[in-house]
Amino acid sequence: MTSTLKTFVYAGASAGSLALGLLATPVLAQTAPAAPAAPAAEENPGEQIIVIGTPGGAGTRKQDASYAITAISADALDQAAPKSAAEVFTLVPGVWAESSGGVAGANIDVRGLPGGGDAPWVTFQINGSPIYGTESLSFMEQSSIFRTDETIASTEAAHGGPNAVFSNGEVGVTMNFNLKKGGDETHGRVKLGATNYGQFRADAMLSGPLGGDFYYMIGGYVSQSHGIRDAQFTSEKGRQITAQLTKRLAEGEVNLWTRVTDDHGQWYLPMALGTGNNLGTFSQLGNATRYESLQIDQNGTMQTFDFARGRGWKGSVSGLNFKYNIGGGFSVRDNLSYTHGNADTLGFVPDGSPVTVAQLKTATGLASVSTASGTALADSAYVQNYGHWVVEKKIDSLTNDLSINYKAGINDFTVGYYHAGWSSDDFWTLGNFRPVQNVANGDWLQNGITCANLQSAGSGSGCWHYGIRASGDARADALYLADSIRATDALRFDLGIRQQWLDINYLLDSGPGYPNGTTDLNIKRKANKFSYTAAVNYDVNHDLGLFLRYSKGYRFFNFDDLRDGGGTASVYGVSQLEGGVKYRGDMFSAYVTGFYNKNDSFDSTVGGVSNGAFKTRAYGVEIDADVHSGGFKLGALMTLQNAKVTAATNAALVGNHVHRQPDFQLRLSPSYQADLGGAKVTVYGAAAFVGSRWSDLANTVKLPGYTKLDAGIEAKLDQGLFFRASADNLGNSHGLTEGDPRTTGSNNGRPILGRSFTFTIGYDF
Repeated sequence: MTSTLKTFVYAGASAGSLALGLLATPVLAQTAPAAPAAPAAEENPGEQIIVIGTPGGAGTRKQDASYAITAISADALDQAAPKSAAEVFTLVPGVWAESSGGVAGANIDVRGLPGGGDAPWVTFQINGSPIYGTESLSFMEQSSIFRTDETIASTEAAHGGPNAVFSNGEVGVTMNFNLKKGGDETHGRVKLGATNYGQFRADAMLSGPLGGDFYYMIGGYVSQSHGIRDAQFTSEKGRQITAQLTKRLAEGEVNLWTRVTDDHGQWYLPMALGTGNNLGTFSQLGNATRYESLQIDQNGTMQTFDFARGRGWKGSVSGLNFKYNIGGGFSVRDNLSYTHGNADTLGFVPDGSPVTVAQLKTATGLASVSTASGTALADSAYVQNYGHWVVEKKIDSLTNDLSINYKAGINDFTVGYYHAGWSSDDFWTLGNFRPVQNVANGDWLQNGITCANLQSAGSGSGCWHYGIRASGDARADALYLADSIRATDALRFDLGIRQQWLDINYLLDSGPGYPNGTTDLNIKRKANKFSYTAAVNYDVNHDLGLFLRYSKGYRFFNFDDLRDGGGTASVYGVSQLEGGVKYRGDMFSAYVTGFYNKNDSFDSTVGGVSNGAFKTRAYGVEIDADVHSGGFKLGALMTLQNAKVTAATNAALVGNHVHRQPDFQLRLSPSYQADLGGAKVTVYGAAAFVGSRWSDLANTVKLPGYTKLDAGIEAKLDQGLFFRASADNLGNSHGLTEGDPRTTGSNNGRPILGRSFTFTIGYDF
């Protein structure tokens, strides 16, 4: 039986068992209190129920959690107005998210764990179910296939801790988005938004009862724009619809949901610094370079691609959540998700530094240099090599987490079985570099001027091509056990163990620069590991708690690890020790967590260049605090960390700082709310302070720290109308989030997006 067929057999068995449960229980159904359409603003965040980090997603109060947890309300997410799912991580301490790449394709790092690209330590979930079987793949980290909208009730992120044992065994950070549910009353929202850079977006959400303890929620959005980095055409288009049906049972609940998305945007990349271009709005891609015909195989077959497709997601994520109290202290839970679609990347990528026309003339002997459209360029003008990159990636994933819980006396015991099957079918053509004029939306240079000409002029370009066809499928199975032991009213011990098995297959045709129909790698690999976690939690009183936890978990290899390592990829082990103080009072709350982790081994390849195997250790502190009095509130998120290489095959790396992550981050978010003439008016803002970072593991390119300021004002009228005006990057900072990972010594970097304004009008009913 093939791995894919096995996956669907397991899925069918799980769905069938849940369906039988549904058929068997309606006659016992009683009217249960309905959940509101969306949770109210949290006056006491410690009372909020979170599901991640708990066995089977059973849920616990934030104040009771024996691990670091960040809870984000729908209102807080709305005010933050993230331009991508990765930007939500700006509300989570301990995480560094480079969201400057656009709506998709962020780099996300966690607590000093080594990365260098994509998001190798990050899992996204919907209603407690992972949306893909492994954390990330090349050109696809999980934030790329998720979009925020008005259907989200709350968001939560668990850092480290018990994640190593439950669900998919994520040792880094898991971010879960809970969808809104219908209630006994009909609720809805419509919202229209526009920006100063031409974006228009319409959102809507409706929820309510269907009768017989049956409820619905449906919502979504449509949007489009040329982008802050204007490509001269509509480079950002998005639409999404989400629906959830909820059936309340006498002793449980079933949720059936689906989210269909078609959303993409230009992939923003490092650009030339110091050449006079506006770093906040510059886009090299434009009408002159939008279409390109590329060779797709060794036979010389050509295909024309439209780079307005950009980077994004066209597909669906669907799921089923089931919980039921059997009686006698027993309860059962099942969380299932299925993801299917295309996560493609089409981008215009720099190769080497810009050079002046004068340098190009000297190297080539040309008397003059013009663009393809005939514009003569001055000697002081800059030209640079850029290439059209295409990555077409078709993915499938099915995950299922089935658990049985038993409560008796001082024990709260859970046994669970987690299964995941996933695949990725890829076509890549990378490189394809040609010279363009280095101005916004610049044109090609005249025929006859090649990438090699700029290389000879000192650009540092590689002028290479790389193409593959690849198919991979994998299956993971895990058994986990957990026990929460209430020794006294104040003292609790939390224990968990997990045994996971991985079976992975991978086929690769890399050819001599283009796929040629020859299989270059045919790999079948298996691995298994035992993970564990243990914590002690002590409640000093109702408002003050302490915890201490140790965890050992693993990141298993994926398809890209097998490709880059020639089939010899390793499983990476991570040991984490963390302890925290949890306090929430009438006017002040603070969650402070100290952490120490050790990465047993890691081998990162960035821009095709391997750093070799190395080990790291990191320690630091995360702070999530707020103070409020009357209408005033001040939130503070801070991360202090020190992450270094402790051993490496390249001895020169030992003692270096882990690349790309700042040692210091601080976000202050003040707000003031007042009633003015029948309107509830809120003025709010945020100031983010980011420390310096090293762009590369060799610590040769240092990126300076920067500050980013946001501000907004919102007015809600008694009639349900609301208005909002907000500014992102009010100071128009050009802070760099990365250098050039492909050409370390180049004069390229990727700055954050420039200043923008958004205006919104909406109606709640």
